[in-house]
Amino acid sequence: MATGPLVGAIDQGTSSSRFLVFNPKTAEIIVQHQVEILQKLPQAGWAEEDPREILRSVFECVEKACEKLKQQKIDVSNVKAIGVSNQRETTILWDKKTGQPLYNAILWLDLRTQSTVEKLINNAPNKDKNVLQEKTGLPISTYFSAVKLRWLLDNVEKVRKAVADGRAMFGTVDSWLIWCLTGAHEGGVHCTDVTNASRTMLFNIHTLKWDPELCQFFDIPMSILPEVRSSSEIYGLMRCGSLAQVPISGYHSENVIALTFACYLYQCLGDQHAALVGQMCFQPGQSKNTYGTGCFLLSNTGEKPIISKHGLLTTLAYKLGKNNPAIYALEGSVAIGGALVRWLRDNLHIITSAEEVEKLAASVGSSHGCYFVPAFSGLYAPYWDTTARGIICGITQYTNRNHIAFAALEAVAFQTRELLEAMNKESGINQSSLQVDGGMTANKIMMQLQSDILCIPVVKPAMAETTALGAAMAAGSADGVGVWSLSPDDLSAVVWETFEPQIDPAESNQRFAKWKLAVEKSRGWENTENDGSGTGEC
Repeated sequence: MATGPLVGAIDQGTSSSRFLVFNPKTAEIIVQHQVEILQKLPQAGWAEEDPREILRSVFECVEKACEKLKQQKIDVSNVKAIGVSNQRETTILWDKKTGQPLYNAILWLDLRTQSTVEKLINNAPNKDKNVLQEKTGLPISTYFSAVKLRWLLDNVEKVRKAVADGRAMFGTVDSWLIWCLTGAHEGGVHCTDVTNASRTMLFNIHTLKWDPELCQFFDIPMSILPEVRSSSEIYGLMRCGSLAQVPISGYHSENVIALTFACYLYQCLGDQHAALVGQMCFQPGQSKNTYGTGCFLLSNTGEKPIISKHGLLTTLAYKLGKNNPAIYALEGSVAIGGALVRWLRDNLHIITSAEEVEKLAASVGSSHGCYFVPAFSGLYAPYWDTTARGIICGITQYTNRNHIAFAALEAVAFQTRELLEAMNKESGINQSSLQVDGGMTANKIMMQLQSDILCIPVVKPAMAETTALGAAMAAGSADGVGVWSLSPDDLSAVVWETFEPQIDPAESNQRFAKWKLAVEKSRGWENTENDGSGTGEC
């Protein structure tokens, strides 16, 4: 039984919310609970979630985890700090007087802003999509929050009125959760951290501040933006004990789960940045790849940002304390990773659970010439092409669901190879192995495929929850807590599993080249003249 201080981590992702409690002495998970999130797809290319459901799922996860602590006869007051990691770029606007969302959360992979992007690029000097890259590290893309916020201001009257009346608050999921958890409209803290701010296109990655010129470019009032803080400091007291009497986002008291402890929120990191910390990538050149809803390869570049010339993003990796330096990273982002498995389950119904895809793929051992490009949200790095759409090539009468399952896993591996090749070009150094984490790493066929396609070893920790671990580590190491030292020794006891390439590099290159042909066929399918408009319902 765990004794001494414990650290909790809220891990709010695109597909689910989780709460995990760690023993900082061993990095062991003591208890955890997970709740899946319903995604709303009101139109083709649109993807939303209800901010109230996101919040409620977090409350449920915390409450259920606390019940499990009690069952183990562990006092919940041992939880000394809580970290938050979150899906990035997802955009939420809410009324600071009522706590009500003004619209559903627009997810990071949503495509409704295609024409907004085109208008912004057309108004930019030389019609250059990279015109803001020097300040933001990012291309103008549907991916980032400022474009979603601009769409909301252009298309939703309720949002426009709230902004005009001075009642609107903007934030990514971290800001929404922290504001609600620290009191909501009764004193809630409206803040974000540098990692999440760096994904908005409104944040200057050099000054570490909201940038007036960037806000002017998007015509977004700075008054609605949260305060930017470091990734590891005290944000506010978690007031869960009083939430039973305070409506949160329109919920009445019977809908809010009352918890039996109060705790400080010490840390906030975007999910991919938390995974970088959880993988202990503290030295320049150290990299990790996370297989979640999407696929995200981050490489630590140290205290100076490197502006990419090969389609990668420049981002804040972390800033672990007010007085510690900001650390930067290069990132390769893929929109559809694990979401492809969910699509096979929920849309095609060829599997009933995510685990089943491994069995189907193993039963054939090859796609038999079937290639899948899951460009459901266009193509992210290194293409940044919003005109692309998903495509399956090479189908014959022999093709069955097993081959499609294999091709789906192979598609994730091919996309990761593209990211790694871009990263190698940027650094001039070829990675000799790849550290991995995330839900898809439990799939051994997937991991072996990844090693075969990359032609290098793939290394994963036996405990793959490195996003939550990174959030807990940063929270536990914050000033005023001091229960977790960020030392390589913290992972010295971690068991690693290595997957070595098992096919000839020539075969890998041939399959990759064929997949690249499929990528080219996926491009140019959609025009960007009209992205529609609407008011939506929360």
